[in-house]
Amino acid sequence: MIRVEVRWTAVAAAWLLAAGGVDVSRAQSAPAPAPAPALGAATAPRSWGLGFAINPPRPSVRVAVQGIDRWSRRAEYAALHEAVPWRELLAGTAPQAIIARDKVKLFEYLRGKGLRIYFMADATDGLSRAEEAPQLRAAGRSLAEPAVQRLYRDYVLAVARELRPEIIGLAAETNLVRTAAPARVYAAVVQVANDTAAALRAAGSPAILLASVQVESAWGVLGNGGRTGPGTGYAGIERDFADFPFAQWLGLSSYPYFAFSQPEDIPDDYYRRLLGGRERPVMVVEGGWSSAAVGPVRSSPQLQARYFARQARLLDDIGARGLLQLLFADLDLRAFPKPQPVLLPLFAGIGVVDSRFRPKPALVDWDALHARPYAPR
Repeated sequence: MIRVEVRWTAVAAAWLLAAGGVDVSRAQSAPAPAPAPALGAATAPRSWGLGFAINPPRPSVRVAVQGIDRWSRRAEYAALHEAVPWRELLAGTAPQAIIARDKVKLFEYLRGKGLRIYFMADATDGLSRAEEAPQLRAAGRSLAEPAVQRLYRDYVLAVARELRPEIIGLAAETNLVRTAAPARVYAAVVQVANDTAAALRAAGSPAILLASVQVESAWGVLGNGGRTGPGTGYAGIERDFADFPFAQWLGLSSYPYFAFSQPEDIPDDYYRRLLGGRERPVMVVEGGWSSAAVGPVRSSPQLQARYFARQARLLDDIGARGLLQLLFADLDLRAFPKPQPVLLPLFAGIGVVDSRFRPKPALVDWDALHARPYAPR
């Protein structure tokens, strides 16, 4: 069963943790030329900032820095969608110590590139929305426990205080969690997200708070729980608006190549319909379109390139605030430890360059979007 919520931020976190405090701001990498505006690029201003997640094509600090050097020249945002470090928190390690070791230098490096930062503290399993976070499962613990929720709040408060990301996500793909996970897990996500939002506001955090939903699941085009197959019909996200009222921005997770054979098949109101008439600011916080034909996916580099023109129209339609791409470079699956999730190849081709940073046709289209004047709302 294909699950569109698969992501590799856990892999990225693993090599950052393994780096053990390496100062990536001083790492050496080959210089990359700034992208040139694409011929015929639209001149209409865009309200949406562009960005990428920090996931590298290979588990190497040097390669990661090379990638950031390249994509930061065509972006305004960096995305860090991360699992909570439950193992260390449960063992009594102070959040500040974890952050100082693993995050401060990385944030300094990204800030030095002039990037704004979106940070999602994912409370459940990003690889399986039906389950608790892997480290909680391994410890025999649950997010439903008040003590565990307190650890989550303390960690996010420390992130806000020490790192000051501009946008903080407190609940990821909530409609998938509600559909796939036991009711007690979803109830715990609702509780901890709302309590943490209240704590952030009480502490005076200026961060924009966000919760995200999975678009294909909301439309019912992937079947129950986000699995491929016959759709279940449009479900919407009204429950998510009700359960996460703190969210100032609505985050969208979208991988439409699992539901549509070509980008032009995506409905004109694909994002707008979810809002139900609201004027809530919207940011696509993860997603993309694969360039590879693998398994049930029938795509190509040309189809991927056309996706960005379609995406721009959808974003313009709602005056979106951002578009964050899951990968800048394709994953080199041979370089990552085994065993790997069986679904990983279905997502490995989302990058706009290949795993060696060689441009794909989509890079021209991305650069055409970036060439549009950025006029944030």
